[in-house]
Amino acid sequence: MFRHRWLIALAAIATALVLASGDVASARAGGGFSGGSRGMRTFSAPSATRTAPSAAPITRSMTQPSRTAPVGAGATRPGLFGGLAAGFLGAGLFGLLFGHGFFGGMGGFGSLIGLVLQLALVFLVAKMIFAWWQRRSTPASAYAGTGGGAGTGGGFGFSSLGAGFGGGASAAASEPITIAKSDYDAFERLLGEVQAAYSAEDLNALRARVTPEMLSYFSEQLSQNASRGLVNKVTGVHLSQGDLAEAWREGDTEYATVAMRFAMTDSMVDRASGRVVEGGSPEEVTEVWTFVRSRGGSWILSAIQQT
Repeated sequence: MFRHRWLIALAAIATALVLASGDVASARAGGGFSGGSRGMRTFSAPSATRTAPSAAPITRSMTQPSRTAPVGAGATRPGLFGGLAAGFLGAGLFGLLFGHGFFGGMGGFGSLIGLVLQLALVFLVAKMIFAWWQRRSTPASAYAGTGGGAGTGGGFGFSSLGAGFGGGASAAASEPITIAKSDYDAFERLLGEVQAAYSAEDLNALRARVTPEMLSYFSEQLSQNASRGLVNKVTGVHLSQGDLAEAWREGDTEYATVAMRFAMTDSMVDRASGRVVEGGSPEEVTEVWTFVRSRGGSWILSAIQQT
């Protein structure tokens, strides 16, 4: 059985590497790639802010480009065995490598066919749920390009850090919304909690703070780290400056895109010995994060873009 388990693990590693082709395994949650969904603005550049004058376009997303997407957006979306499939495989591989088996316990080589069927079923269900969520959150009128409207919350910011969110770049979307200080506090808290959960390799904690799509990308990153015998430790996360780029509503779904500059210590640690093999020095990075919530609900992370 042990031999069969490692045969399955080796096959899964090879498949995960194929699924993740073109993606470089990078440290910290979401480091090195721009992916996720921003509703109707997924393939539009966020408004410039003092913290992030520009952001890289989203290149990995479950959102399909619409006919009204900007010309030359050039973003790609995963196929049947990309995106969520890679993420679910990554999560299963991560469990298998540590003796838990795919989806909590698969024993024997004869279960491989069943495993493939389970992966297909999970992916199809996830795809149906995501499609339903998109239909529910997208208003009937199609996105028609750039419009006006400020999405600011009156200049509230991370006052404990002495950094304020910017005063409202114009946004191209359906209906601008106001962001309150409590929302900014939630964004700051999520920055630390997402990095801490990723560092602890705690998929349950991540599941409560990110969309299923982002969870699939993080699971893929963690599985790549595990295949290299490494664990990513992110400590000392401290927000230095933040600006609101856009805040808007699509149906009953609300979005907020913020630019954040934060300090941290990012280390890749050998899983067996605990020795730091990459990084380990304090650094400061700037990223653009998009958060989403149902009206009246809690914010969760839906996209990360590099600057």
